[in-house]
Amino acid sequence: MKEKVRPVRIKTVIAASLAVWMVMLSLGSAVAMANGYQGRESTKNDLGLQVKAAILIDADSGQVLYEVNSEEPLPAASMTKLMTEYIVLEEITNERLSWDEVITTSAEAASTPSDGSSVFLAQGDQHTVRDLYKAMAVGSANDATIALASQIAGSEQGFVKKMNEVAAELGLKTAIFTSATGLSETTVISATDMARLAQIILSKHPEFLDYSKLQEYKFRERDKDPIININWMLGTNVNQKGLKHLAYEGVDGMKTGFINAAGYNFTGTVKRGEQRFISVVMDTATKSARFNETAKMYNYGFSTFEKKTVLAPKSVVETAKTVKIKKGKKKTLPIVTEKDITFMVKKGVEPKIEVVSSDVKSEAELVAPIPAGTVVGTVTYKYTDAETKQELKKTVNLVTTEDGTKAGWFRLMFRGIGDFFSGLFNGIVNLF
Repeated sequence: MKEKVRPVRIKTVIAASLAVWMVMLSLGSAVAMANGYQGRESTKNDLGLQVKAAILIDADSGQVLYEVNSEEPLPAASMTKLMTEYIVLEEITNERLSWDEVITTSAEAASTPSDGSSVFLAQGDQHTVRDLYKAMAVGSANDATIALASQIAGSEQGFVKKMNEVAAELGLKTAIFTSATGLSETTVISATDMARLAQIILSKHPEFLDYSKLQEYKFRERDKDPIININWMLGTNVNQKGLKHLAYEGVDGMKTGFINAAGYNFTGTVKRGEQRFISVVMDTATKSARFNETAKMYNYGFSTFEKKTVLAPKSVVETAKTVKIKKGKKKTLPIVTEKDITFMVKKGVEPKIEVVSSDVKSEAELVAPIPAGTVVGTVTYKYTDAETKQELKKTVNLVTTEDGTKAGWFRLMFRGIGDFFSGLFNGIVNLF
């Protein structure tokens, strides 16, 4: 008797096939969701940024408005040049270098690999500091960067030593520089420290923006084409064919970067009205993605936050209304805050602040005459974000509101006699 063979159930086979297909599709989707360069996983965040790390801060105060994995040191690529640019500006400020100084291209600078950004310097070529700086700021030229570094420190490695010393002075705790250009993948820094460096540059050297906002720059007269600014997000690019879709109103700096280990990075800044933001995105997938992800943060910043003055200038502090002085017609002078205190707060939220501490100079330190506006102490206020619980502190000076004129000798004599008998009486009372 032959064994009966059961017919294959077509529906079962189809169902099984669909199940396998769905599993494969889900695996494929998981890979597709890795949005960094070369399929690296992005860090989850509620803005949907396709980045490994990111941060958005208020340029004036350094207040953090948004952050994603912002403390992890990551390869910086050519964003490293922000430190090189800062040091050059410091050298010029301290008159150890000048914009019109002519630099003779070193063998080290001329041998910089031309596979990255370059102005193709030859050994012995002569260019001004200004020309080399523009090539570095606009086109991220590696050879121009090395030429400047060699001029300042004798060699790239000598300059790298200086970079790390300056990073320590500025409190950039995660920064490790191993090259002046960022071509080395062992040069790392966190998004937080990169934003901090950018803030320092804009605060100390606002002239930096005169170079970073240039749309193009012709390095040599004989060059066929000018260097096009690698920062495609410049607001002025709104009229540039092929770039206007990336242009963002108010963007006027700062520095892009790319190597395989870093992906596409961008440290940017934007100003609209009284608000200026600084942003950093690290390890995005494409040249355009770094600007698209930055735009998401800018949109969030402008739509969510506003500057609000929580303490007006010349406010009286309850815990420090007056200060004692010596040898003045008056023994005390009224004092107020020198400047206002302003925070970035979420729109529609009324911020609450509290005095954390106040400190005024001792009477012995304040001897008349004392002009109005003299700094005699400080007061520190704290603002706590009700939603994030982030605590922000600001310290402002306390200043005198009127002149503390010196008393005449006759007044001082009788005041001294009065103080003597007052002290004597108190001493006698304390005996009993």
